[in-house]
Amino acid sequence: MTRTPRIAILASAAFFAALAAAIAMAAGGGSHTSDVTGATAQFYNLSVAKHAGYGLLKDKQGIACIAMDSMPNMGAMGVHYAKPPLVGDGKIDPQTPEALVYAPAGKKLQLAAVEYVVIKAAWDAKHSTAPALFGHRFNSTPAGNRFGLPAYYSLHVWLFKHNPAGEFSMWNPEVHCK
Repeated sequence: MTRTPRIAILASAAFFAALAAAIAMAAGGGSHTSDVTGATAQFYNLSVAKHAGYGLLKDKQGIACIAMDSMPNMGAMGVHYAKPPLVGDGKIDPQTPEALVYAPAGKKLQLAAVEYVVIKAAWDAKHSTAPALFGHRFNSTPAGNRFGLPAYYSLHVWLFKHNPAGEFSMWNPEVHCK
């Protein structure tokens, strides 16, 4: 990569972090998730996310945009980009989510949510209760899931796209896959 594109990416990341901080302040600031918004706003630019090690996550059938096909009124999650070393580390860091969730918007993807994911066995080995962040307990997904992962805990936080089902809901009725 040449110096000019790297500088452009860094400048873009700084702009989006400042924008997210300004939006959080205008909306009342001090939100328990405002620090996460500022830390992850740089990932509005998908190339920045990829450069940071987040890669496209598909399910076992090769599907990238995750939707509840049997219940379309629930909406979808969207397209996940995950960072595998974070998923497997047994830790939760609010500033560094294991996955970024993008909503399809025409031919583009727009950052919609962050997702925290930890393998259940790794978490349970050091903790007596399921993980929780921002006052919300993580969902538990058993082994044999659509991603082929061992049992895991997860929590979606819809920081960048309104979710009428709630900021911490797994599915967003305003997100749709084609």
